[in-house]
Amino acid sequence: MRKNLAQLAERREHLVARAAAQRTVLAESIEPWRAPLAWADRGLAMLSVLKRHPVWIVGGVAAFASLRIDRAGKWLRRGWVTWQVVQKLRGR
Repeated sequence: MRKNLAQLAERREHLVARAAAQRTVLAESIEPWRAPLAWADRGLAMLSVLKRHPVWIVGGVAAFASLRIDRAGKWLRRGWVTWQVVQKLRGR
């Protein structure tokens, strides 16, 4: 019985060490993605806020409209293209 427990304890110790090494390797391989994923997360949070408060979109459009017409048109075209790309990516 003691021999079995010793083997189990040894196996457990080995598995715990192996898991720790795997966590270290995973953390190192994910590190370059930390900043881009943070940006994506912020972007999704902004989209969520805009989805809950659509009046802000109208306010933004009104602010652009108050600019010179050529600048506002340029930004509205960019916004429209961005909107279409997002909708296509979402599969709508």
